[in-house]
Amino acid sequence: MSILDSIQRQIPPIHKEGYPFIGGFALVSLILFWLWSPLGWIGTILTVWCALFFRDPVRVTPVREGLVVSPADGRVSMITMALPPAELGLGDRPLPRISVFMSVFNCHVNRAPVAGRVDRIAYRPGLFINAELDKASEDNERNSLVISTPTARIGVVQIAGLIAKRIVCFVREGQAIGAGERFGLIRFGSRLDVYLPVGTKALVSEGQTAIAGETILADLVVDDPSRAYRAN
Repeated sequence: MSILDSIQRQIPPIHKEGYPFIGGFALVSLILFWLWSPLGWIGTILTVWCALFFRDPVRVTPVREGLVVSPADGRVSMITMALPPAELGLGDRPLPRISVFMSVFNCHVNRAPVAGRVDRIAYRPGLFINAELDKASEDNERNSLVISTPTARIGVVQIAGLIAKRIVCFVREGQAIGAGERFGLIRFGSRLDVYLPVGTKALVSEGQTAIAGETILADLVVDDPSRAYRAN
């Protein structure tokens, strides 16, 4: 393997949604170089950041029945009981909710937490307050999905953040989706909420770093004594 091949293997692919933004940053950088080279270098740094923001690395998803994986890269910011958004149709009682906050340095491609069928997609306009705040779940712009599995219905909500101005959804209602499969993206900095069935126990803790499509958030199969977990 050549040195060039080795370097290329270390560079994650870029999602196609990012090409116009990366191109725009690069064009502005060239103009800034023409005006004053220090500004051009600042533009170059921002161009690299933009490319990293839209990176779309390959992920290895555990596919055992019942596992719920993280839909986003970021920090587990909150684990609580909360009423799901009314548009999800998941009832009017609190459900376990795991929130993953994505900073502007995280990969922002969102992945399905479980395998199933997309039963519902509901977009709701709203505010753009800090996505780390609990009230962001109610007040911010959001796009909500319900994924039905043979045993449960899981809600996953894309929530816009302070500087996020666009929520993108790649799937449609009635579509089958696999665990870890890409279903959307949010620009730039935001949060994902996952609503789980009553009685589901979180297998992550607040403050933990989550990796989309890989980190196990919960296990819906609670009656299998062979499944044991340990937090280190």
